[in-house]
Amino acid sequence: MKVSVRVRGEWFTVPCTVSSATVRYIGEEALRRYCKIKPESSHVSGREEKIYQIRKTKGGALLDPDDPVNAVLDDNDFVSVVLETDKPNPVTAPAEIHYVPEQVPGKFKGSSEFMTLDGYNLSPEDLVKLGKGLYKIRLSVDSQARVNRARELLETILKENKVAYGVNTGFGKFANTVISDRNIIELQVNLIRSHSAGVGQPLTPEKTRMLMALRINVLAKGFSGISLNTLQSVVNAFNASCLPWVPEKGTVGASGDLAPLSHLALGLIGEGKMWSPESGWAEAKYVLESHNLKPISLGPKEGIALLNGTQLITSIGAEALHRATVIAKQADVVAALSLEVLKGTTRAFDGDIQKVRPHRGQSQVAKRLRSLLHSDTHPSEMAESHRFCNRVQDAYTLRCCPQVHGIVHDTIEFVRDIITTEMNSATDNPLVFVERDEIISGGNFHGEYPAKALDYLAIAVHELGSMSERRTERLINPSLSGLPAFLVNEGGLNSGFMMAHCTAAALVSENKVLCHPASVDSLPTSAGTEDHVSMGGFAARKALIVVENVERVIAIELLAACQALEFIRPLKTTAPLEAMYAVVREQVKPLDKDRFMAPDMDAVTEILKENKVWLAVRPFMERYFMEQGVETRPNSPTTSSTHHGVQVNGGKKRRRSSTNSNGHGVDGFVINAIIEEDHGCVEECGHKNGNGKMMPPAAKVARSLYAVEE
Repeated sequence: MKVSVRVRGEWFTVPCTVSSATVRYIGEEALRRYCKIKPESSHVSGREEKIYQIRKTKGGALLDPDDPVNAVLDDNDFVSVVLETDKPNPVTAPAEIHYVPEQVPGKFKGSSEFMTLDGYNLSPEDLVKLGKGLYKIRLSVDSQARVNRARELLETILKENKVAYGVNTGFGKFANTVISDRNIIELQVNLIRSHSAGVGQPLTPEKTRMLMALRINVLAKGFSGISLNTLQSVVNAFNASCLPWVPEKGTVGASGDLAPLSHLALGLIGEGKMWSPESGWAEAKYVLESHNLKPISLGPKEGIALLNGTQLITSIGAEALHRATVIAKQADVVAALSLEVLKGTTRAFDGDIQKVRPHRGQSQVAKRLRSLLHSDTHPSEMAESHRFCNRVQDAYTLRCCPQVHGIVHDTIEFVRDIITTEMNSATDNPLVFVERDEIISGGNFHGEYPAKALDYLAIAVHELGSMSERRTERLINPSLSGLPAFLVNEGGLNSGFMMAHCTAAALVSENKVLCHPASVDSLPTSAGTEDHVSMGGFAARKALIVVENVERVIAIELLAACQALEFIRPLKTTAPLEAMYAVVREQVKPLDKDRFMAPDMDAVTEILKENKVWLAVRPFMERYFMEQGVETRPNSPTTSSTHHGVQVNGGKKRRRSSTNSNGHGVDGFVINAIIEEDHGCVEECGHKNGNGKMMPPAAKVARSLYAVEE
């Protein structure tokens, strides 16, 4: 049995040849070996080192020094030793030990399933799944053939002593400097080392996996000139979850994301830091070797092939896009519940209103709201309870949901088209075109496309939060909702949702600043050679922050709307909204008095991130679209459909061709009149016309009510 033990970043293999070996033994033996080699980077001459703690590297579990090794560790297990001198001064340094445990303890589980990449068919949702470690990667047969053909052409050009940018020339300002054959490999290594100049926190394991997977997909197109062996080495590192240290800051988005992709490549050639679930952070060379992998030995052009492209912008953008898609659909559902508890009307979502302004997203949201709110398919006791109220129309954040949420959905689809195209595009420079026997220098590395799209995405998704925060204000404000102030009993003693709303307001205000477009800025780099850049890296990062903030704002609205529902009980809302309420109540109980609210907000945010609200209501929406042939148009003050004090109320429907008030033909439905006088007795009346169809009595009904087909 042997154990890998880390002391200040240095790894030592400690054999345990006797069964009585203890944890203390392997720690002291590793320390002895550390002091023997005296590494210049961390060893202090003349200082006696003592062990403070011994922990499992994976998860950071503290080990008892007296425990037998074979009782608490497995063969080839990983252990980290913390020395007394590793503990910082609590006054001058952070109050934690110099130890980096597994970044995602207990969450990451390797997959045995594979996703095949060919450079042409990767979707944002697929990339997110790869980031979560749900799949390993294999290259398609066609992509392997394309990669081999491109590499053969590149090697032929080199043998013919032709000059090609980035292959046997310098880079950027040095593009006209020809590099001799003996220095071609050094050129590629120097490029990676010099360009690894990013700063900031490292990308999370999920984001690094997405970055690696997307770079693999682009290289698989076969326009980069990389060798198949090198590309397969990147795939192997991904499949082993050996993830280089990639700082999140440092790219200007042209020539591509040079700094972050250089850090990615640096780890793959065995330099810098690398992380795996088994080893934690350590020297890249050791992490690769511990997974039976070898550092990549670069060939001509392979350095620039690994680091030239827009994959940081696009991978982070793909995550932002995916999460925006998930939260935007659920924002519609949450808005429906807010409208319900605020006793709003569905008349503003009438199909005819959407037809005369036929934006796709607007019509989609209105139809979605109709499927969630009071209808013949999904009746609501709450809606029935205020049918005859005096309110003429609702506030904009309720009434204009189709118009505002609709453009968000349309923008998301616009961004999806650009991001998906970018994910499956060759963004290297130069590009190898086998059919033309030519290597051409171009500008596909410029990140303006994803940068602009992600600025649009941030602006659009922000509006969901802006609308949501105002609806939360209406829910907690007794003068607007008719409910207890801040949705809590014994106000004054209890503050209820007072501060939760403040958090929503703070996040919305933060998003307003983050929505300033990054892509409108440009600073020339590389001595003026790269005289216009996209700033797409920041566009992507802030777009994701905006989406994260909106997730939390809508979570607060959902919590508030469910709490408001408690004050309207025992009345029931529609079946889909009750299903959403049940999902929330599985995690968060009603607020009967003040309590620590942050965990509730976190729990509901996770519900939204995991798409649970949408999954809960979707079967009910599908039933509505299958069964509800026409819109239900309950009477409302907005119809002004009264005659001699008699109000017409929606009931059964019959099909009849007609023309609406704007002159547009509709295949309508005549409503059998349900007459209710003075909120008293109700009777159903009507008569048959010559065709045997039921018609409302002309003497009592001023005009027919129609419902268009769903």
